Amino acid sequence: MNIGIVVHGPNIIDSGYAEKLINLISEYGDISVRLGGTMGRTAVIDKSLEDIIDISKKLVPSDSLKIFHDAGVDVIFLLNYGKSSTTGQVFGYKVYNHYKNKISSNNIPIVQIERPGEEDGSVINWAVKSDLADEFADKLNLNIVTPEEIYETHIRGDEKSQTRRTIHGVSPGENIMVNSVVIGKSTSDKLILVSKDNQIVDIVGGEIKPHGIDKLGEVDLSKAIVKTGLLRKAKVTPRVLESEKSKNFKVAFLDHAGEDVYQFKDSSLVITVGDDTTLIASDILYRFNIPIIGITDGDLDKVVESGFKSKNSVIFEVESGNDDIIGNLIHEELFGNEKESDEFRDIDEVAEKIIEIINNRNVKYTINKI
Repeated sequence: MNIGIVVHGPNIIDSGYAEKLINLISEYGDISVRLGGTMGRTAVIDKSLEDIIDISKKLVPSDSLKIFHDAGVDVIFLLNYGKSSTTGQVFGYKVYNHYKNKISSNNIPIVQIERPGEEDGSVINWAVKSDLADEFADKLNLNIVTPEEIYETHIRGDEKSQTRRTIHGVSPGENIMVNSVVIGKSTSDKLILVSKDNQIVDIVGGEIKPHGIDKLGEVDLSKAIVKTGLLRKAKVTPRVLESEKSKNFKVAFLDHAGEDVYQFKDSSLVITVGDDTTLIASDILYRFNIPIIGITDGDLDKVVESGFKSKNSVIFEVESGNDDIIGNLIHEELFGNEKESDEFRDIDEVAEKIIEIINNRNVKYTINKI
Protein backbone atom coordinates (compact mmCIF):
# COMPACT_ATOMS: atom_id res chain seq x y z
CA MET A 1 0.00 0.00 0.00
CA ASN A 2 1.31 3.48 -0.91
CA ILE A 3 0.46 6.05 1.76
CA GLY A 4 0.76 9.84 1.74
CA ILE A 5 0.98 11.73 5.03
CA VAL A 6 0.39 15.47 5.37
CA VAL A 7 1.58 17.01 8.65
CA HIS A 8 0.13 20.41 9.51
CA GLY A 9 1.44 22.98 11.96
CA PRO A 10 3.93 22.91 14.83
CA ASN A 11 1.69 21.52 17.59
CA ILE A 12 1.42 17.99 16.21
CA ILE A 13 5.22 17.95 15.86
CA ASP A 14 6.09 19.57 19.20
CA SER A 15 3.76 17.15 21.01
CA GLY A 16 5.72 14.17 19.65
CA TYR A 17 2.62 12.71 18.01
CA ALA A 18 3.71 13.41 14.43
CA GLU A 19 6.67 11.07 14.80
CA LYS A 20 4.62 8.46 16.71
CA LEU A 21 1.85 8.45 14.10
CA ILE A 22 4.27 8.36 11.17
CA ASN A 23 5.92 5.28 12.69
CA LEU A 24 2.52 3.66 13.29
CA ILE A 25 1.22 4.40 9.79
CA SER A 26 4.46 3.07 8.24
CA GLU A 27 3.48 -0.41 9.45
CA TYR A 28 0.71 -0.40 6.81
CA GLY A 29 2.82 0.29 3.72
CA ASP A 30 5.30 2.58 1.99
CA ILE A 31 4.94 6.15 3.23
CA SER A 32 5.82 9.61 1.94
CA VAL A 33 5.45 12.60 4.28
CA ARG A 34 4.96 16.29 3.48
CA LEU A 35 4.43 19.39 5.58
CA GLY A 36 2.11 22.38 5.42
CA GLY A 37 2.82 25.75 7.08
CA THR A 38 5.84 27.93 7.87
CA MET A 39 5.89 27.49 11.66
CA GLY A 40 5.63 23.74 11.15
CA ARG A 41 8.87 23.89 9.19
CA THR A 42 10.63 25.36 12.21
CA ALA A 43 9.27 22.59 14.43
CA VAL A 44 10.51 19.95 11.97
CA ILE A 45 13.99 21.45 12.11
CA ASP A 46 14.00 21.59 15.91
CA LYS A 47 12.95 17.92 16.10
CA SER A 48 15.52 16.86 13.43
CA LEU A 49 12.76 15.36 11.27
CA GLU A 50 13.62 16.94 7.90
CA ASP A 51 14.87 13.58 6.59
CA ILE A 52 11.41 12.14 7.31
CA ILE A 53 9.08 15.09 6.66
CA ASP A 54 9.63 16.91 3.35
CA ILE A 55 9.92 20.66 4.06
CA SER A 56 11.58 21.59 0.77
CA LYS A 57 8.52 23.50 -0.50
CA LYS A 58 6.15 25.98 1.10
CA LEU A 59 2.80 24.26 0.58
CA VAL A 60 -0.64 24.79 2.05
CA PRO A 61 -2.19 21.50 3.21
CA SER A 62 -4.61 21.24 0.27
CA ASP A 63 -1.70 21.45 -2.18
CA SER A 64 0.13 18.69 -0.30
CA LEU A 65 -3.01 16.54 -0.51
CA LYS A 66 -3.19 17.19 -4.26
CA ILE A 67 0.43 16.12 -4.77
CA PHE A 68 -0.34 12.76 -3.18
CA HIS A 69 -3.59 12.50 -5.14
CA ASP A 70 -1.74 13.09 -8.42
CA ALA A 71 0.88 10.53 -7.41
CA GLY A 72 -1.89 7.91 -7.11
CA VAL A 73 -1.40 6.87 -3.48
CA ASP A 74 -3.90 4.46 -1.93
CA VAL A 75 -4.75 6.58 1.12
CA ILE A 76 -3.78 9.98 2.56
CA PHE A 77 -3.45 10.79 6.26
CA LEU A 78 -3.84 14.39 7.50
CA LEU A 79 -2.22 14.88 10.93
CA ASN A 80 -3.21 17.97 12.91
CA TYR A 81 -3.33 19.18 16.52
CA GLY A 82 -5.78 22.09 16.63
CA LYS A 83 -6.22 24.42 19.56
CA SER A 84 -9.58 22.75 20.19
CA SER A 85 -11.63 19.97 18.63
CA THR A 86 -13.73 22.62 16.89
CA THR A 87 -10.82 24.46 15.28
CA GLY A 88 -9.24 21.17 14.21
CA GLN A 89 -12.40 19.82 12.62
CA VAL A 90 -13.25 23.10 10.87
CA PHE A 91 -9.65 23.22 9.62
CA GLY A 92 -10.08 19.74 8.11
CA TYR A 93 -13.37 20.73 6.47
CA LYS A 94 -11.83 23.79 4.81
CA VAL A 95 -8.67 21.94 3.71
CA TYR A 96 -10.69 19.09 2.23
CA ASN A 97 -12.97 21.45 0.30
CA HIS A 98 -10.03 23.45 -1.08
CA TYR A 99 -8.47 20.12 -2.12
CA LYS A 100 -11.69 19.00 -3.83
CA ASN A 101 -11.67 22.12 -5.98
CA LYS A 102 -8.16 21.29 -7.25
CA ILE A 103 -8.71 17.70 -8.41
CA SER A 104 -10.69 16.02 -11.18
CA SER A 105 -11.59 12.78 -9.37
CA ASN A 106 -12.27 12.33 -5.68
CA ASN A 107 -11.51 8.64 -5.20
CA ILE A 108 -8.74 8.50 -2.57
CA PRO A 109 -9.60 8.13 1.14
CA ILE A 110 -8.37 10.96 3.39
CA VAL A 111 -8.12 10.11 7.07
CA GLN A 112 -7.65 13.07 9.43
CA ILE A 113 -6.22 12.34 12.87
CA GLU A 114 -7.03 15.33 15.05
CA ARG A 115 -5.72 16.13 18.56
CA PRO A 116 -4.43 12.62 19.34
CA GLY A 117 -4.00 12.05 23.05
CA GLU A 118 -6.77 14.49 24.00
CA GLU A 119 -10.17 13.44 25.31
CA ASP A 120 -11.85 15.33 22.48
CA GLY A 121 -9.47 13.96 19.84
CA SER A 122 -11.06 12.52 16.72
CA VAL A 123 -10.62 10.66 13.45
CA ILE A 124 -12.46 11.98 10.39
CA ASN A 125 -12.89 10.07 7.14
CA TRP A 126 -13.08 12.58 4.31
CA ALA A 127 -13.89 11.56 0.71
CA VAL A 128 -13.99 7.77 0.17
CA LYS A 129 -14.60 5.71 3.29
CA SER A 130 -11.64 3.71 4.55
CA ASP A 131 -11.59 0.99 7.18
CA LEU A 132 -8.32 2.52 8.37
CA ALA A 133 -10.28 5.36 9.95
CA ASP A 134 -12.09 2.96 12.29
CA GLU A 135 -8.89 1.01 12.90
CA PHE A 136 -6.87 4.06 13.91
CA ALA A 137 -9.72 5.46 16.02
CA ASP A 138 -9.69 2.16 17.92
CA LYS A 139 -5.89 2.04 18.21
CA LEU A 140 -5.64 5.62 19.45
CA ASN A 141 -8.84 5.61 21.52
CA LEU A 142 -10.27 8.53 19.54
CA ASN A 143 -13.83 9.37 18.51
CA ILE A 144 -15.03 8.94 14.94
CA VAL A 145 -16.59 12.18 13.67
CA THR A 146 -18.29 12.32 10.28
CA PRO A 147 -18.02 15.19 7.78
CA GLU A 148 -21.79 15.56 8.00
CA GLU A 149 -21.60 16.18 11.75
CA ILE A 150 -18.92 18.82 11.27
CA TYR A 151 -20.93 20.58 8.57
CA GLU A 152 -24.16 20.64 10.60
CA THR A 153 -22.47 21.69 13.86
CA HIS A 154 -19.92 24.25 12.68
CA ILE A 155 -20.36 25.21 9.03
CA ARG A 156 -24.00 25.35 7.96
CA GLY A 157 -24.90 28.63 9.68
CA ASP A 158 -21.76 30.38 8.44
CA GLU A 159 -22.60 29.94 4.77
CA LYS A 160 -25.63 32.24 4.80
CA SER A 161 -23.53 35.33 4.23
CA GLN A 162 -20.30 35.69 2.29
CA THR A 163 -19.36 38.79 4.28
CA ARG A 164 -19.31 37.14 7.71
CA ARG A 165 -17.00 34.40 8.92
CA THR A 166 -17.24 32.77 12.32
CA ILE A 167 -13.92 31.82 13.92
CA HIS A 168 -14.19 28.82 16.23
CA GLY A 169 -12.28 27.85 19.36
CA VAL A 170 -11.30 31.38 20.39
CA SER A 171 -10.57 32.60 23.92
CA PRO A 172 -10.74 36.23 25.11
CA GLY A 173 -7.48 38.16 24.88
CA GLU A 174 -6.05 36.31 21.86
CA ASN A 175 -4.46 37.96 18.82
CA ILE A 176 -6.45 37.60 15.59
CA MET A 177 -4.24 37.03 12.54
CA VAL A 178 -5.51 37.11 8.95
CA ASN A 179 -2.97 36.00 6.34
CA SER A 180 -0.20 36.48 8.96
CA VAL A 181 -1.21 40.07 9.80
CA VAL A 182 -2.54 40.84 13.30
CA ILE A 183 -5.81 42.72 12.77
CA GLY A 184 -7.16 42.76 16.32
CA LYS A 185 -7.69 41.02 19.64
CA SER A 186 -10.59 38.83 20.78
CA THR A 187 -12.76 39.93 23.71
CA SER A 188 -15.09 36.91 23.65
CA ASP A 189 -15.13 33.19 22.88
CA LYS A 190 -17.56 33.98 20.03
CA LEU A 191 -15.77 35.71 17.18
CA ILE A 192 -17.11 36.82 13.79
CA LEU A 193 -15.13 38.69 11.14
CA VAL A 194 -17.22 40.97 8.93
CA SER A 195 -16.08 42.24 5.54
CA LYS A 196 -17.53 44.58 2.94
CA ASP A 197 -16.07 44.93 -0.56
CA ASN A 198 -13.18 42.66 0.49
CA GLN A 199 -12.27 44.92 3.43
CA ILE A 200 -12.68 43.83 7.04
CA VAL A 201 -14.99 46.39 8.63
CA ASP A 202 -15.90 44.83 11.98
CA ILE A 203 -14.93 42.13 14.45
CA VAL A 204 -17.88 40.87 16.50
CA GLY A 205 -16.43 39.66 19.81
CA GLY A 206 -13.15 41.48 19.29
CA GLU A 207 -11.36 44.80 18.93
CA ILE A 208 -10.00 45.99 15.59
CA LYS A 209 -6.39 47.07 15.21
CA PRO A 210 -6.68 49.80 12.53
CA HIS A 211 -3.00 49.64 11.56
CA GLY A 212 -3.36 45.88 10.99
CA ILE A 213 -6.48 46.34 8.85
CA ASP A 214 -4.64 48.91 6.73
CA LYS A 215 -1.64 46.62 6.32
CA LEU A 216 -3.84 43.65 5.40
CA GLY A 217 -5.67 45.54 2.64
CA GLU A 218 -8.20 43.66 0.51
CA VAL A 219 -8.94 40.08 1.51
CA ASP A 220 -11.34 37.32 0.50
CA LEU A 221 -12.63 36.10 3.87
CA SER A 222 -13.74 32.76 2.43
CA LYS A 223 -10.14 31.92 1.45
CA ALA A 224 -8.13 33.82 4.07
CA ILE A 225 -5.98 31.95 6.60
CA VAL A 226 -7.21 32.99 10.05
CA LYS A 227 -5.42 32.08 13.28
CA THR A 228 -5.85 33.19 16.88
CA GLY A 229 -3.54 33.07 19.88
CA LEU A 230 0.08 31.96 19.70
CA LEU A 231 1.36 30.47 16.45
CA ARG A 232 3.57 28.08 18.40
CA LYS A 233 2.95 27.35 22.08
CA ALA A 234 5.67 24.86 22.98
CA LYS A 235 8.83 26.06 24.69
CA VAL A 236 11.57 24.61 22.54
CA THR A 237 15.33 24.43 22.22
CA PRO A 238 16.02 25.81 18.73
CA ARG A 239 18.32 23.81 16.48
CA VAL A 240 20.81 25.82 14.41
CA LEU A 241 21.59 24.30 11.01
CA GLU A 242 24.72 24.53 8.93
CA SER A 243 23.72 26.43 5.79
CA GLU A 244 25.56 27.66 2.72
CA LYS A 245 25.80 31.42 2.56
CA SER A 246 26.31 33.52 -0.54
CA LYS A 247 29.97 34.39 -1.27
CA ASN A 248 28.91 38.02 -1.44
CA PHE A 249 27.33 39.81 1.52
CA LYS A 250 23.70 39.38 0.44
CA VAL A 251 21.02 41.46 2.15
CA ALA A 252 17.31 40.61 1.84
CA PHE A 253 14.23 42.72 2.61
CA LEU A 254 11.10 41.34 4.31
CA ASP A 255 8.09 43.52 5.13
CA HIS A 256 5.32 40.99 5.63
CA ALA A 257 5.22 38.03 8.02
CA GLY A 258 3.19 36.01 5.51
CA GLU A 259 6.06 35.84 3.03
CA ASP A 260 8.17 32.71 2.81
CA VAL A 261 11.03 33.52 5.21
CA TYR A 262 12.82 30.33 4.17
CA GLN A 263 13.56 31.77 0.74
CA PHE A 264 16.17 33.96 2.48
CA LYS A 265 18.05 31.15 4.26
CA ASP A 266 21.19 31.69 2.15
CA SER A 267 21.26 35.44 2.92
CA SER A 268 23.91 37.14 5.04
CA LEU A 269 21.40 39.56 6.59
CA VAL A 270 17.64 40.13 6.45
CA ILE A 271 15.96 43.50 7.08
CA THR A 272 12.52 43.00 8.64
CA VAL A 273 9.77 45.61 9.01
CA GLY A 274 7.13 45.51 11.76
CA ASP A 275 7.17 44.08 15.28
CA ASP A 276 5.43 40.79 14.49
CA THR A 277 7.26 40.27 11.20
CA THR A 278 10.56 40.86 13.01
CA LEU A 279 9.60 38.44 15.80
CA ILE A 280 8.55 35.63 13.46
CA ALA A 281 11.33 36.08 10.91
CA SER A 282 14.16 36.40 13.45
CA ASP A 283 12.94 33.26 15.22
CA ILE A 284 13.05 31.25 11.97
CA LEU A 285 16.30 32.77 10.70
CA TYR A 286 17.99 31.96 14.02
CA ARG A 287 17.93 28.31 12.85
CA PHE A 288 20.18 29.34 9.95
CA ASN A 289 22.41 31.67 12.00
CA ILE A 290 21.27 34.71 10.00
CA PRO A 291 21.17 38.08 11.81
CA ILE A 292 18.40 40.57 11.19
CA ILE A 293 17.99 44.32 11.26
CA GLY A 294 14.48 44.87 12.57
CA ILE A 295 12.47 48.06 12.11
CA THR A 296 9.84 48.14 14.88
CA ASP A 297 7.72 50.66 16.76
CA GLY A 298 6.94 48.74 19.95
CA ASP A 299 3.50 47.59 18.79
CA LEU A 300 4.20 43.92 19.51
CA ASP A 301 1.31 41.45 19.60
CA LYS A 302 3.48 38.45 20.63
CA VAL A 303 2.45 35.79 18.16
CA VAL A 304 5.05 33.27 19.36
CA GLU A 305 6.04 32.45 22.95
CA SER A 306 9.75 33.21 22.54
CA GLY A 307 11.48 34.92 19.64
CA PHE A 308 15.13 33.94 19.13
CA LYS A 309 17.56 36.28 17.39
CA SER A 310 20.97 35.52 15.91
CA LYS A 311 24.10 37.18 17.25
CA ASN A 312 24.88 40.61 15.72
CA SER A 313 21.20 41.35 15.06
CA VAL A 314 20.14 44.99 15.44
CA ILE A 315 16.66 46.21 16.39
CA PHE A 316 15.62 49.79 15.61
CA GLU A 317 12.57 50.93 17.58
CA VAL A 318 11.19 54.07 15.98
CA GLU A 319 8.39 56.38 17.09
CA SER A 320 4.96 54.78 17.08
CA GLY A 321 3.41 54.41 13.63
CA ASN A 322 6.68 55.00 11.78
CA ASP A 323 7.94 51.45 11.22
CA ASP A 324 6.14 50.99 7.88
CA ILE A 325 7.11 54.49 6.72
CA ILE A 326 10.79 53.91 7.48
CA GLY A 327 10.55 50.41 6.01
CA ASN A 328 9.21 51.78 2.72
CA LEU A 329 12.03 54.32 2.56
CA ILE A 330 14.66 51.63 3.25
CA HIS A 331 13.23 49.45 0.50
CA GLU A 332 13.06 52.34 -1.96
CA GLU A 333 16.54 53.73 -1.25
CA LEU A 334 18.52 50.54 -0.66
CA PHE A 335 16.75 47.98 -2.87
CA GLY A 336 14.80 49.84 -5.55
CA ASN A 337 12.30 47.36 -7.00
CA GLU A 338 14.20 44.30 -5.77
CA LYS A 339 14.00 42.25 -2.58
CA GLU A 340 17.73 41.47 -2.35
CA SER A 341 21.02 43.36 -2.73
CA ASP A 342 24.72 42.45 -2.67
CA GLU A 343 26.02 46.03 -2.73
CA PHE A 344 26.99 46.17 0.96
CA ARG A 345 30.16 45.03 2.75
CA ASP A 346 28.75 44.14 6.16
CA ILE A 347 25.94 44.68 8.66
CA ASP A 348 27.54 47.86 10.05
CA GLU A 349 27.36 49.55 6.63
CA VAL A 350 23.69 48.62 6.29
CA ALA A 351 22.91 49.90 9.80
CA GLU A 352 24.65 53.22 9.05
CA LYS A 353 22.54 53.65 5.90
CA ILE A 354 19.37 52.99 7.90
CA ILE A 355 20.39 55.49 10.60
CA GLU A 356 20.88 58.08 7.86
CA ILE A 357 17.39 57.36 6.43
CA ILE A 358 15.74 57.64 9.85
CA ASN A 359 17.60 60.86 10.70
CA ASN A 360 16.52 62.41 7.40
CA ARG A 361 12.91 61.86 8.51
CA ASN A 362 13.61 63.42 11.96
CA VAL A 363 12.14 60.35 13.62
CA LYS A 364 13.27 59.47 17.14
CA TYR A 365 14.59 55.94 17.64
CA THR A 366 16.48 53.60 19.95
CA ILE A 367 18.89 50.82 18.94
CA ASN A 368 19.19 47.42 20.58
CA LYS A 369 22.15 45.29 19.48
CA ILE A 370 22.04 41.54 20.13
